[in-house]
Amino acid sequence: MNAEQLSTAEPDLAARLAAVTARLDLACTRAGVPPRDVRFVAVSKFHGAPAIAATLEAGHRHFGESRVQEVQGKWPPLRERHPDARLHLIGPLQTNKAAAAVRAFDVLHSVDRPRLAAALAAAMERTGRRPDCFVQVNVGGEPHKSGVPVAGTDAFVKECVETYGLPVVGLMCIPPYGGDPRPHFRTLRTLAAASGLRQLSMGMSADFETAVAEGATTVRVGEAVFGPRPRH
Repeated sequence: MNAEQLSTAEPDLAARLAAVTARLDLACTRAGVPPRDVRFVAVSKFHGAPAIAATLEAGHRHFGESRVQEVQGKWPPLRERHPDARLHLIGPLQTNKAAAAVRAFDVLHSVDRPRLAAALAAAMERTGRRPDCFVQVNVGGEPHKSGVPVAGTDAFVKECVETYGLPVVGLMCIPPYGGDPRPHFRTLRTLAAASGLRQLSMGMSADFETAVAEGATTVRVGEAVFGPRPRH
């Protein structure tokens, strides 16, 4: 994207960002929670640096990415200009990328197995960085989707905290596509309460208002801000 294209795109990005923020504020009001208590992560994965730069210039600071190597390629100059930007890893993480993820991200939303927990703990010990961690739960029991089983959530949270010393702050889920997400959001909320966790990362472009009504403290919104994901 050249300078002329960025100039044209920036007002649209700013308008979409403002529209999502307004919807989120309204959802918070209806749920009886202060808007400041629900974090809005703009999912910028697969989108180029110019679009992200425009969103940063509009004042947004929390962004979601799914690939360590993509962050390494496009984010250093963006963070140099905006050191208060915060990066959230929202995709599956390979164990061999744990150290790079700890260095690159401020929040990890997809902790889902003991080997990964161990690798993250070792990386945190070496680097001194301790990104907040969410345990991902496979609330729909889908075989193709990452996440710990619902029935094993409490035990895995305890393992992460007591065995590996991870800073687990909450749970994350991605409900099955095409169905009613509300029962799955309620399941995650119940599981978090049973584990003594306060934060819930749930809700995307199509359902974040429902997620807020069910107790979300972080929503992950991509297409409603950046438009359709570029093809790769």
